[in-house]
Amino acid sequence: MDATTPPPAAVELIALTKQYGPGSIAVDAINLRIAANSYCCLLGPSGCGKSTTLRMIAGHESTTSGDILLENRNITDLPAAERGTAMMFQSFALFPHLSALDNVAFSLKMKGVAKAERQAKAQDLLERVSLGHLAHRKPGELSGGQQQRVALARALITQPRVLLLDEPLSALDPFLRIQMRAELRQWQKDLGLTFIHVTHSQEEAMALADTMVVMNHGLIEQVGSPHAVYNHPASEFVARFMGGHNVLDTTAGKVAVRNDHIRLAPLGSTGWAATVSDVEYQGTYVLLGLQLDGRTDKDGSVSVMLPEARFVQQSYATGDRVDLSWEPSQAHVLAA
Repeated sequence: MDATTPPPAAVELIALTKQYGPGSIAVDAINLRIAANSYCCLLGPSGCGKSTTLRMIAGHESTTSGDILLENRNITDLPAAERGTAMMFQSFALFPHLSALDNVAFSLKMKGVAKAERQAKAQDLLERVSLGHLAHRKPGELSGGQQQRVALARALITQPRVLLLDEPLSALDPFLRIQMRAELRQWQKDLGLTFIHVTHSQEEAMALADTMVVMNHGLIEQVGSPHAVYNHPASEFVARFMGGHNVLDTTAGKVAVRNDHIRLAPLGSTGWAATVSDVEYQGTYVLLGLQLDGRTDKDGSVSVMLPEARFVQQSYATGDRVDLSWEPSQAHVLAA
């Protein structure tokens, strides 16, 4: 492989389109390469096309046009069971009357695998997700996190090359969600599989992904590492959706400035005058909401994150008048 040859892709989408009817395009001719053995998160607001894209890769949704390649094999028209992918659903979809062991072994049972063989494989997978001792419990006797591990083992028993996850953490409580995303990341590394994970949570995507794919209105707005997407948003949409940024209208055009990079100065010192409109104490930091003078649109609302220690030294209250400042290098110019 020479320097001009791209690395092999586990999944490649070529002009992939899903249209439900005239004027109703859910996914609009997107192109995407997902590296092998990587963790990719499809991220965006409701209705952006991320779940439709995942279902087309899985074979649970037909394509209108375009191609889906898995390890350079065109799987666009193959049934779901022949693609080499497995889906892990948001609801887990476990059979309540079956034990964890039988839930995991179910797909092998449908393929006619002998009982002893399928149960041995299911038990091995349950051991790998630390649930071997609970193999004979039914889903109703397991916690949410344990049910998720059963669902993961069930997806893995078909030995997929790519695991597809449709908002798998959204049904969990916040503490368990943090714990389970760490486990998902570790499983992905240990198994050496490609994970494609749909989420609407920016925090979740940044914690998990090697590659983030930000979608909006059926299009891909930006692809990159979490660090690159967060620090160098390609568009105003990405800057606002990722959060933690202010979009400011300057003489150089619209720029994105992280709210922890903005400094407050005495009124009249920079020309960016604003009034403090809200003060939120968040423990390690304080989040200030401000309104720029003469601006009533969305670009007039600014947030500033101050470390708690700095706020203790110089506190601010609603109605205080200040100027805003930032280093020119910390203002990222946005595409029109």
